[in-house]
Amino acid sequence: MITVNEMKALENQAVANGISKLELMERAGDAISEELRGFDKILFICYHGNNGGDGFNAAKKLIETNEVDVFFIGKEEKLKKEARQNFNTLKNIEQETGKEIFLRKKLDEDQYDVIVDCILGIGVKGELKEPILSAINLINRAKFVVSVDVPTGINADTGEKQKLFVCPDLIITLHDIKKGLERYEKITKVVDIGL
Repeated sequence: MITVNEMKALENQAVANGISKLELMERAGDAISEELRGFDKILFICYHGNNGGDGFNAAKKLIETNEVDVFFIGKEEKLKKEARQNFNTLKNIEQETGKEIFLRKKLDEDQYDVIVDCILGIGVKGELKEPILSAINLINRAKFVVSVDVPTGINADTGEKQKLFVCPDLIITLHDIKKGLERYEKITKVVDIGL
């Protein structure tokens, strides 16, 4: 088990040792994509933070072998640096291949084998608002739900739930189970990102 502060300290130490934040996101994307390869049709729902960046990266790695869509509910101008790089890579793939990756139409959650929650990660504070609340409702109607690192709406340290939160069938967590998610241990897959 690991706390949010301990996880952030490990990430900062990795950066101090010469591993870039982008490389950490690449490693997360590798691990997440490997866990999702068995699903044919995948929808990633991403926000503008690093959790969304992990989703963009995993989507990029699955495009050639799986049917992948990305529903971006954040704001482009708020994308964090590494998340922006992965977002732009997906945009470039769209332009080069002519394949629509980012959804621009109303989506039907029933057409996907899995919906992946890449909305909020370990650093969340405060009440959730739109468009996150609508996204949580959509995710919870899916056939199978995977949350990356932490289910959106659940505090990673305390396990405290917001009024609305993602109810995952599987949590793919980076490095170690977060302290507040101990009760979800049976549905959690810990993946190594080299920390």
